[in-house]
Amino acid sequence: MTTQSQDTRAPGARQKAVYVYGIMPGDIEVASGGTGVGDPPGEVRVVRHGDLAALVSDVDLSRPLGRPQDLYAHEELLDSSAAEVPVLPLRFGAVVASDDAVAEELLDAHHDEFADALRQLEGHAEYVVRGRYVQDTILREVLEENPRAARLAEQVQGMNEDAARELRMELGEIVGIAIAARREQDTRVVGTAVRDVVAASVVRDPTHELDAVYAAFLVETDRAPELEEALERLARDWSDRVELRLIGPMAAYDFVGTAAAAPAAGG
Repeated sequence: MTTQSQDTRAPGARQKAVYVYGIMPGDIEVASGGTGVGDPPGEVRVVRHGDLAALVSDVDLSRPLGRPQDLYAHEELLDSSAAEVPVLPLRFGAVVASDDAVAEELLDAHHDEFADALRQLEGHAEYVVRGRYVQDTILREVLEENPRAARLAEQVQGMNEDAARELRMELGEIVGIAIAARREQDTRVVGTAVRDVVAASVVRDPTHELDAVYAAFLVETDRAPELEEALERLARDWSDRVELRLIGPMAAYDFVGTAAAAPAAGG
């Protein structure tokens, strides 16, 4: 016969656990007083095991995570660290039971994978290039190059919404396909413009219909000015059709393998 233990904690009682932000070299130092996720936010500290360290804070699981400020705190801690040292970011929400679990279940159990990944990231950070088409410009390009789209655009002018519904749907489909083709082409243009500067790249899925480029690049930190210069030249060339932004440095979210991803479901 089996028995099932009962949770005797009072409703709303604090349920302490350890939130893990990322993995770093074991010799890092963290300034005191910094805070992370949670309500109230826990003080950020380091758990060390050999030549590895984990950036952590205590968290109360009786209060669910997931507020915008929690996600911001998670990313801000990792990104600010990545500007100084190699960081393996864990997915948002990585929680384990205790400091001992951090040391044994993460740092010790995955030591070789983490150590190898940190060596590969040494001296590098991630930068994200995001471009958005200027709507009037890209639509004009599509209509100039696609006679069918131009005729449809002319037809729907002055028609009431119900009468023009099917024509607008067809026009929207043509425009969407044309923009997707341009996005692929312009993403290649960006890749060519920065290829001599970057160590690796990942094309991210678009999140908006007018996205022109959305890509992550792994860059040696001392070559970041060269990346900025290359994108500034491209931004000048595209000044009337694409609004370009460079975001970074940040943790290498797009360039960590399964080593950093696997422990994220800890508990």
